[in-house]
Amino acid sequence: MIIVAGESLIDLVPQETGALAPLLPRLGGGPYNTAVALGRLGARTGFCSRISTDGFGEALVDGLRTAGVDTSLVQRGPEPTTLALATLDEGGSAGYGFYAQGSADRLFDLPPDLPSGVRALAFGTCSLALEPGASAYEALLRREAGRGVFTLLDPNIRAGLIPDPDAYRARFRSWLPYVTLLKLSQDDAQWLGGSVEEWLAAGPAAVVLTRGTDGLTVRTRNGAAVDVPAVRGEVADTIGAGDTVNAALLHRLPAHDALSARALAALDEDAWTDTLSFAARAAAITCSRRGAQPPYAKELPG
Repeated sequence: MIIVAGESLIDLVPQETGALAPLLPRLGGGPYNTAVALGRLGARTGFCSRISTDGFGEALVDGLRTAGVDTSLVQRGPEPTTLALATLDEGGSAGYGFYAQGSADRLFDLPPDLPSGVRALAFGTCSLALEPGASAYEALLRREAGRGVFTLLDPNIRAGLIPDPDAYRARFRSWLPYVTLLKLSQDDAQWLGGSVEEWLAAGPAAVVLTRGTDGLTVRTRNGAAVDVPAVRGEVADTIGAGDTVNAALLHRLPAHDALSARALAALDEDAWTDTLSFAARAAAITCSRRGAQPPYAKELPG
């Protein structure tokens, strides 16, 4: 089983341009989107989070179940669901404003030991920036990495939620010894500072960098370097594209027996090309639809 740990929320997506454009509520949150994408791809997946018992929270849980995601690790609470107000530029790239004060996902507690069959654990986005939940997610990362679980980290920076950027950057560096696969966007990399070489030296076996229309890149601890182009197509918006890449990586890597640090670092060029190309195809489908709507397995043959 693959477990995705982190927040769920409601994206309020504008349906046209302008400050007073009508807003359509969509199920979202980086980790939530990753879990749904994995479920749609057919991976055995669980979601580990705290979700509100309000109407939005019920819809979020229903969305997980519809995608085939196990919800037994989901904590529930009466606090409101986080809202993310999306803004889209002319190319469909999304920016966000958040309404997260006192919301349910911020009150996540460290769960007991995860099931013994967990093969991988993914983290990222707001859940690692908003306390007190951030410390619980961090403790989960350290604990499960310590017992040998494959971990993926996607920081997916939301700068407006980070009051002390330098403190966050230091905290990010402290996570790296516990990370097997670091995936981040070019914008995230620039905001965080440092270099791929520095991050690899700190712990991860591989770093995957998404570069928008320029495609995807991987660098590994063993010195491998592979680039694949983006898949061109119509772009409705980019909401959920990076989350889909996370899911595609975690879904495809087991086909190459690469859910361990040693195997990931040793993966050859052909296997990385296959994995990154699969992720690029999956992300392109998500970008072709409004809101985070990742593809199903039947849409990604081969």
